[in-house]
Amino acid sequence: MKVPIPNKLSTRLTILFSLIFFITLGVYAFYTVKLIREQLGIACTQNAYNISDVIKKSTRYGMLLNSREHVEQIINTIATEKGVLKIRIFNKSGMIAYSSDSTEIKKVVDFNHTACNSCHSIKPIPTMLPIQDLINKSNGTLTLINPIINEKQCYNADCHAHKSTDKLLGIISVQMSTETVDSIISKSTNIFLFGVIATFLLLTIVSIIAIRYSINKPLQKVFTGIKEISKGNLDYKIQLNRSDELGLMAKEFNLMSEKLKSAYDEIKDWNENLNKKVEQKNQELKNIYEQIVQVEKLASLGKLSATVAHELNNPLEGILTYSKLVSKKLEKLNDRERYEDIIKILQLISDESSRCGRIVKDLLHFSHQDELQFVYSSIKEIIDRSLKLMSHHFQINNVKIKLDFKIDDIYVECDAQRIEQALIAILVNAVEAMPEGGTITISVAKEIDNAVIRISDEGKGIPPEVLPHIFEPFFTTKDKVKDTGLGLAVVYGIVQQHGGKVFVEQTSIKGTTFKISLPINHSNKNGKET
Repeated sequence: MKVPIPNKLSTRLTILFSLIFFITLGVYAFYTVKLIREQLGIACTQNAYNISDVIKKSTRYGMLLNSREHVEQIINTIATEKGVLKIRIFNKSGMIAYSSDSTEIKKVVDFNHTACNSCHSIKPIPTMLPIQDLINKSNGTLTLINPIINEKQCYNADCHAHKSTDKLLGIISVQMSTETVDSIISKSTNIFLFGVIATFLLLTIVSIIAIRYSINKPLQKVFTGIKEISKGNLDYKIQLNRSDELGLMAKEFNLMSEKLKSAYDEIKDWNENLNKKVEQKNQELKNIYEQIVQVEKLASLGKLSATVAHELNNPLEGILTYSKLVSKKLEKLNDRERYEDIIKILQLISDESSRCGRIVKDLLHFSHQDELQFVYSSIKEIIDRSLKLMSHHFQINNVKIKLDFKIDDIYVECDAQRIEQALIAILVNAVEAMPEGGTITISVAKEIDNAVIRISDEGKGIPPEVLPHIFEPFFTTKDKVKDTGLGLAVVYGIVQQHGGKVFVEQTSIKGTTFKISLPINHSNKNGKET
């Protein structure tokens, strides 16, 4: 059966750390308990050996004197010590010479016994063996044998001299209970294992708390931030003041959200600007279309005007001439009263003929097809010439001129006479817009690759319903007897022929500003006015 693996990272880390703690502490506990058992066993063995060595040294004097009572007293006294079960002294023949248990005295031990086999299986019998080979453990007891080596004092003694060739005189056997040691080992092991288990549980709990606060909660904040970003909340910031990898992740996340916000705002602004630019371009296309219609209208009217002007000019000249001739002849008549009536009629014919002549003249100007002469000319000089021609007109109408040149001078590729004609037409309109006098401001500036001339008056402005029609031929709001309505139409045609623009930049009850924009470098030097 496949064990399901938890999905949460914190749970996986907790399980992983718990396994690491369990294995580490388990291995540590195993080897520590093993070491405790070995060390306590060694201590118990060393204690038994020390007791046997004390017996050997204590009984040495009594054996030299062959004082059996003295030896037995020592053995019985030491046998009463806690943990000592039995003390025996064997001679080299395997007979028990002394024992704390008197019933065992003079008994002979079989050399094939397990306790004897470790020495007697080796020929010749060794006198010294490692201490671990002198121990026999079984059923809660520890038996240690300590060999009694033949010394010079032993084989020279008067009582029972041994041969000098005898190396081993006998052995001392000490049998001790391991119950106390086993109890200490068991208690120590239990206490140690309890400590290990407690340590394991404590480390597991600490790891759970540490993972929760150092990993789980920060990751939850990061996850919340990701959800907020996915909802479109690009202003959301992860509040995580840490210097580790999770802190760096939070900082990078916040930086990413800022970049996304910046990119989103940029795209949003770009879309808004795009909409504005589309509207602007649509308006420009609409203006261009209106200009094209205006140009086509002017071209058609120009051709018509030229034809009508030529057809009417000669008859009107004739009418005017004969009306003047009749007036001169009537002056010779004696009938003064009748003469004055006829003179009034003839004067009316003369005035109307003159008016028709002015209309024909304006039509001829409007339809004139001469080639323009494009040369680089000073805008300042063109304005100065226009002002000189209009100076008397300004004076009698109480009009002052204010010049505002943003730059010293600018040269434009143009037909200076035609630009001068256009400026005069606008200046005449400006004077007429101020019947009680005022100030006309003329400013010149450079905008990108264009020379810009602004002419501002202090009149009452142009009504909104009139403004769209001011550049149309024959449109006028003035006295139709005196004005033909072709002045601004001629201005429009001149500026268009130069590749520029003319329009009303501002109008209100405080005055009107006309803006003329002319390209500094004209691309078409052989264009014709329409």
